[in-house]
Amino acid sequence: MDLFCSAGGASAGYYRAGFDVVGVDIESQPNYMFAFHRADAVTFPLDGFDIVAGSPPCQGYSGMSNCRPGLAGEYPQLIDVMRERLQAWGGPWILENVAGSGLAEQDDLFGANGVLLCGTMFGRELYRHRLFETSFPVAAPSHPRHLKPASKAGHWKPGTVISVAGNCAPIRLAREVMDIAWMTREELSESIPPYYSEYLGLSFFAALKAGAAA
Repeated sequence: MDLFCSAGGASAGYYRAGFDVVGVDIESQPNYMFAFHRADAVTFPLDGFDIVAGSPPCQGYSGMSNCRPGLAGEYPQLIDVMRERLQAWGGPWILENVAGSGLAEQDDLFGANGVLLCGTMFGRELYRHRLFETSFPVAAPSHPRHLKPASKAGHWKPGTVISVAGNCAPIRLAREVMDIAWMTREELSESIPPYYSEYLGLSFFAALKAGAAA
């Protein structure tokens, strides 16, 4: 199950890893490609699923929101709520969000599992850092140095790395580096590249085989 699935970037990656995917989102998602329930992800029943992933809204944690006094507080902050819910559920889980959200950034001595993923780890010219806290161990891929400058959103120039955010352009290049062809510009700017979630899905199967996943 992919909670807060939006238009299905993460869902596509889990599908590629070998899962049958069901998405849940409070908003209608006409471009979502898998089984879908329009419902509140905070309360939707989890029983019957092998693994649950969730991407709560990131605006309340993002650096851009925190640049404007009071703006971050206008958005829901659901990381703690969802972590407690998934832990109480008891099955394997994945939570995604941005830096500053409070998700684990790496494994620690207290049993948390966390990994930061970036497009450069997958051979893509994309500086898109996302944190994933998991109930099972995930090895972090090698993270190349960011040597090329990043463009401002909507103002890409040759020799820079495109910023897939806001009014990202050119849309053809944004779709290429994200490996997403089916979304609108707005959906794309909010999405998780499928190769991130595919990596996590395959990591889950590896952990399951090794007896390290619930």
